[in-house]
Amino acid sequence: MHELSLAGGVLKVVEDAAQREGFVRVRRLTLEAGALAGVEPRALRFALDSLAPGTCLEGAEITIAERAAPAWCHGCCETVEVRSRLDDCPRCGSSRLVPTGGTELRVHELIVHDD
Repeated sequence: MHELSLAGGVLKVVEDAAQREGFVRVRRLTLEAGALAGVEPRALRFALDSLAPGTCLEGAEITIAERAAPAWCHGCCETVEVRSRLDDCPRCGSSRLVPTGGTELRVHELIVHDD
């Protein structure tokens, strides 16, 4: 379950921001996971919930949004959005797609308490 490792990395990023910016608790954390990032949102949420007690994430509302991935289609020479590496082009049906993104997991929004 690599989501536990990812959750640890997210927690580290948030704790580093807390130390740098001087906040104590997080009210809301929104993450964005690209469709090709290999992240299972439910498993990542479970991992974050299990790591949160005793940290600045304890009691935080956590949202994980999965975003489509951009890919270049060699069939129609257009950038299209895909949800899987196995998808065909939604415009022309070609299977000759090259992903150009969608592998990232990033902190999109961090709303904090400063008390």
